[in-house]
Amino acid sequence: MADFLMQSPEAGDAVHRPTLLVAVVMRRERIDNRWQPWRWVLADVVPHEEAFGKQPRLLLKDDHEERWLHPGFKVELFVGDAEGYYLNVTTPQPCFWVVWRMEEEAALADEPVAVPQTVTLSYHDAGRWLDAQETVEQVPAPPEVVQWLQEFVDRHHVLEPKRRQRPQSFRPLQDRFGNPARVSTDKKPDGPGHD
Repeated sequence: MADFLMQSPEAGDAVHRPTLLVAVVMRRERIDNRWQPWRWVLADVVPHEEAFGKQPRLLLKDDHEERWLHPGFKVELFVGDAEGYYLNVTTPQPCFWVVWRMEEEAALADEPVAVPQTVTLSYHDAGRWLDAQETVEQVPAPPEVVQWLQEFVDRHHVLEPKRRQRPQSFRPLQDRFGNPARVSTDKKPDGPGHD
């Protein structure tokens, strides 16, 4: 299998960003469910090869699964999202995130097919898509991609100093059930007959 083609910008080049060329493999697998006999999942993100062409294609089809190759995705790194890459590269398993949607493409198949929309290495991008209710899945990034990403983070990410947390005294008091609590400094009389 080919290596990932990692392109870095030339010195002083403000237009070109570090870019990785990838292809996405989606898998349709049979499941034991009478209402939904099949499900789509992200199978892999692989290095793009010119031999893949530009159009999605069926790689495998049998009674248990289908595999589709979707070539030609660019994974670009943006200096403004260095924090998102930092959050990814500092996890125990850095990964690619892929957003995909079900699409009815008559040119591809008779039934709806899972079609990747974009690929990223940014933790922030993945979070925004999840917040937007998109289907987002992840696969581990190989060591050479993690190293490439780490080099970018080392050059562009600046840790923000921790801010002092404001005292909690300004917050309203609540009882253990979350209801407003009242504190009184008035002394109540003691003894029988006094409520």
